[in-house]
Amino acid sequence: MGLVKIDDALHEEARRASTVMCRSINAQAEFWMKIGMLAESHPAMTFNDIVKAQLVAADVRGAKTAIGMEPATA
Repeated sequence: MGLVKIDDALHEEARRASTVMCRSINAQAEFWMKIGMLAESHPAMTFNDIVKAQLVAADVRGAKTAIGMEPATA
């Protein structure tokens, strides 16, 4: 683990976003970094596509059904 220096304005945006998303400031910054890295690696994917793929990769219950990969069961 290390320290990352970021601009004060960006830190404030992370603080505001973290409040809305119920994350710590560090967790919000990590989320933005992870999504940004994935977006650079997969430029054709939308934000929603990236999040959906991460939910499926984490084996989140219902993620495959919610994104149409498996049929819903009654």
